[in-house]
Amino acid sequence: MADYFAHETAVIDADCRIGRGTKIWHFSHIMSGCIIGECCNIGQNVVVSPHVVLGKNVKIQNNVSVYTGVVCEDDVFLGPSMVFTNVINPRSHVSRKHEYAPTVVRKGASIGANATIVCGNEIGKYAMVGAGAVITKPVKPYALVVGNPARQIGWVSENGHRLHFDETGNAACPETGERYLLKNGQVEAVPADETNIHL
Repeated sequence: MADYFAHETAVIDADCRIGRGTKIWHFSHIMSGCIIGECCNIGQNVVVSPHVVLGKNVKIQNNVSVYTGVVCEDDVFLGPSMVFTNVINPRSHVSRKHEYAPTVVRKGASIGANATIVCGNEIGKYAMVGAGAVITKPVKPYALVVGNPARQIGWVSENGHRLHFDETGNAACPETGERYLLKNGQVEAVPADETNIHL
């Protein structure tokens, strides 16, 4: 007996690996060869294409197609009706099934409703892509990007709050107090046992 939940209208193809505690909702299609981690939530009318890899606790909202070539690490959030692509120059009369450009969404990243991710780009860990944004180049870890084409307007914490850095490059999440360091155009979380070093 399966240790995941699938609604009676969902279609689960053969040769899928679906983790314990995952939920698959109405009219979704999980295609052959994909790997879905534990405790994922796959909303209504979602397609997970062959050989897609989803980590643990990935949340996919309604009306999303996750195409072959996409990898989502743990704790990724995909907003309603956001779009992945997997071919740079699609033509109906030209088969490019062996030219899929990989797209990687790193741990904890969130992609807003109706955003579009042009294939071949990496979304950094804990980055936040605003609703309706169009990603045409890689997104740095912890970056907040918006617009078409998307541009970076700031940084966010692992809990999704704007970070405001002082003159020494330090910032704290207003919700958790966790600290972050901005150095050479990159943000990193400061381990708890090192917090006092940068104050």
